[in-house]
Amino acid sequence: MVTFILGGARSGKSHYAERLAVELGGEAVLYVATAQAFDEEMQVRIARHRAERPVGWSTLEATQLVGTAIGRFLATADTIPKVVLLDCLTVLVSNVLLAFDDPFEAAVENAISQEVDALMQCVQTTTPHYVSHYIIVSNEVGLGLVPPYALGRAYRDLLGRANQRLAQIADRVVFMVAGLPMVVKGSGGGE
Repeated sequence: MVTFILGGARSGKSHYAERLAVELGGEAVLYVATAQAFDEEMQVRIARHRAERPVGWSTLEATQLVGTAIGRFLATADTIPKVVLLDCLTVLVSNVLLAFDDPFEAAVENAISQEVDALMQCVQTTTPHYVSHYIIVSNEVGLGLVPPYALGRAYRDLLGRANQRLAQIADRVVFMVAGLPMVVKGSGGGE
């Protein structure tokens, strides 16, 4: 089972995802964090998120090659988690994009596509044999104005395509608005 949670900034995506992970997996959760601490503000933010997570959860920090990292973790873990929570695809796509000098070169889209392919392959090969549920969080960045700069437009387009691909394989897609979940695909359970 894959639940894909989308929404804008501060829409309640992560809080909802964490609540769902507790409901579905209890303490048997692998939290996959994609953020990097480039500055002091991000260091504080990451530390706060770590402190707020349930103590029994495992954490995997992976800024790229996330599908491979999850697969390695599951292959070597003493206890297999019931739930894998990836927070978030938004930052993962940004990490891949910023590794390139030109956001419009074909290699960028190819690298992001490979990243999504590897994640989807990991999901397909580990459920239901190992993990019973994946929860993937991402921002919906296509509802606002067209960004006035090239990097922003490239990012919006690349993330939008990645979101579409994951929504297609997801059993359930939830769109968050002001902390309220709206199920746009699949059943409404898990609230």
